[in-house]
Amino acid sequence: MERIVIVSGANSGIGLALCERLLTEDSGLRLCLACRNMQRAEAARSALLTSHPSAHVDLLLLDVGSVKSVLSAAQEIKARYSRVDFLYLNAGIMPNPQVDFKALFKGLFSRNVIHMFATAEGLLTQQDRVNSDGLQEVFATNLFGHFLLIRELEPLLCQSDHTSSVIWTSSSNARRSAFSLEDIQHKKGKEPYSSSKYASDLLSLALNQHMNSRGLYSSVVCPGMVMTNLTYGILPQFFWILIMPIMWLIRLFTNTFTITPYNGAEALLWLFLQKPQYLDPRSKYHSLTSGLGKNYTQPRKMDIDDSMSADFYLELTELEKEVKKKL
Repeated sequence: MERIVIVSGANSGIGLALCERLLTEDSGLRLCLACRNMQRAEAARSALLTSHPSAHVDLLLLDVGSVKSVLSAAQEIKARYSRVDFLYLNAGIMPNPQVDFKALFKGLFSRNVIHMFATAEGLLTQQDRVNSDGLQEVFATNLFGHFLLIRELEPLLCQSDHTSSVIWTSSSNARRSAFSLEDIQHKKGKEPYSSSKYASDLLSLALNQHMNSRGLYSSVVCPGMVMTNLTYGILPQFFWILIMPIMWLIRLFTNTFTITPYNGAEALLWLFLQKPQYLDPRSKYHSLTSGLGKNYTQPRKMDIDDSMSADFYLELTELEKEVKKKL
């Protein structure tokens, strides 16, 4: 049976690398690139068809930062497909990142240099803004839009005759200290990216609690330290040129520096090959690369608990009602 796979944010970086690896693994699947820029999506589709001429690759206009776009895309998906086997929630933003250069230089010559690059803890903040739906932009794009998409696609994801997988691209930057149930959109803080990624970890656990009995399973992935357009936007280009040799050197001593999008997609592909009902819902699956370049996947327990996850899910469903009422 032809498997239906939808990937958000598929036109570049980890999303595009994942699509290439999926088609190499299973040339018979039907792959849908869900992107907000159709010109870039078409270029990605052409690149994939160049290396996989017989592949079935569809395009879908989806801006997860827009409620109307999500609802419209969901209707289009339901019109096209009778089910969804894999939904990769990969799209994300980190707007206007601000780097504490004093902390950066201090960290470069300390024993915490690996941890600093891997998590950006104490190093990176962002300037968020309110979008046209009245939501915080990072929360809407990285978390809430994907949540709405899942809710709208429940008829295709939850079917009695098969299991489906929802797979989140999270981050090592997902930290409990950046998230608050009293401020789920992170209106008052300066780390909306970290908050949104921790929120995806919480939501994944909640989805499993609510949906496993209906055949839907959710997992979370950390791609490691990957160089993508998002990463390159954090520091000026000349700075990356200066520190890149240091990063390759550090990779000899840690397995979290995956560096390339191909390596970063390792755990995402690994989950494609697993039976979801046997996975640990409280683990994040990390893409890892040895100093010699060997890729592998390793589960690591997340810093989450059932009660916070359940409360967060209830808050999201209430926000869903409010947003749809406005529409």
